[in-house]
Amino acid sequence: MKNPNHTHWRWFPVLCLIGLFLTGCSDSQPPAATPPDKDVAAQAAAPGQTFHVDQVPEQARQRIRIEEVKERLTPHSVSAPGNVALDLAQVAKVSSRIPGQVDKIMVQLGNRVKKNQPLAAVESMRLDELVQEYLVAKSKLDVANSNFTRTKQLLAENIISQRRFLEDRGQQIEAKAVYQHVREKLLNMGLSEAELQQLEHGSHLEGHKYLLRAPLSGTVVSQNIVLGQGVAAGDELFEIVDTSRVWVFANLPIEQARRFQEGDEGQVLPRGGEPITARLTYIAPVADATTRTIRVRFDVANPKGRLKPNEYVEVRLIDQQQAVLSIPLSALTMLDGVRGVFVQRDTGYDFVFVETGQEGGGLVEVKQGLKLGERVVTEGVFDLKNAIMKTSIQGE
Repeated sequence: MKNPNHTHWRWFPVLCLIGLFLTGCSDSQPPAATPPDKDVAAQAAAPGQTFHVDQVPEQARQRIRIEEVKERLTPHSVSAPGNVALDLAQVAKVSSRIPGQVDKIMVQLGNRVKKNQPLAAVESMRLDELVQEYLVAKSKLDVANSNFTRTKQLLAENIISQRRFLEDRGQQIEAKAVYQHVREKLLNMGLSEAELQQLEHGSHLEGHKYLLRAPLSGTVVSQNIVLGQGVAAGDELFEIVDTSRVWVFANLPIEQARRFQEGDEGQVLPRGGEPITARLTYIAPVADATTRTIRVRFDVANPKGRLKPNEYVEVRLIDQQQAVLSIPLSALTMLDGVRGVFVQRDTGYDFVFVETGQEGGGLVEVKQGLKLGERVVTEGVFDLKNAIMKTSIQGE
């Protein structure tokens, strides 16, 4: 008996040849669909192409406002990151001018102080020595002045010689020089004219102490002394700052910096705050060797302390105005990820993709996509976008 499987395998090569022949002779199948090229999709959003809207609800139509494309004086703004710094004229470091020991502290870290307000009292033997020298010098000057006045009278009466007159005059000049020298020492230590007058009239500084006073009004932001601490001449004891006026620095590219000059008005925009108008007061005469930028500075009034030294801000300067094709900024919107505007036509509204330039003053420059005199929608833009979306959904 023959094996049936053997018979089947004998015809298998013949069947394979027939299958290959039929495959080669059949019509070619269409290639599988491929996703659209991204570059082609991007070209669909080229300036000048449109989406049309001709059916707008009456309520939406009433909200639409139109304005012509015009050539306007459009301000160009220049922005740059900036940082807030202390106005160095509003900073004071209070140091000891003589050695001594801290006897009393009148203020603490964070206190607001007024100009000439006492900050601390320092007990010093050196102060006592200077006071003694001052009082002795004042007494000698008084005696020299009195003698010289009497000598002038005697010389006028021919009672004394010219030599005696010159000797008394020299003693008076010497006594005055010594007095002025000691007096300047005490003034440089921080004593006032009134305190020196009190010394001359018999009032001594109690316990050899002198007061360190605030050289300006502001806030104590640094305190480096405690009671009983010994201090040397030149030791920094307090730092006081007044932030009612601050500096704001920024760096501009050289080509941008050339457009401005000192006195131009700009804006400082703190993060999360309202813009602050400021004046450009300094433009560096030398570019930074590394960044090739120009450092500029704004003087900013800061009475409420809204700007904090060392915080980052944005600065903005308005370049000279130029007549360019422009539209209100409110006309711009996004459709399919591209910026454009709605243009009024005889049969409805076209969404036109546009290329824009500088923005400023509520206007935006139009570089491509619109012509002079075309009418763009400035209010009701959202309603027209909704109409396009509804039309697209119904078409699907």
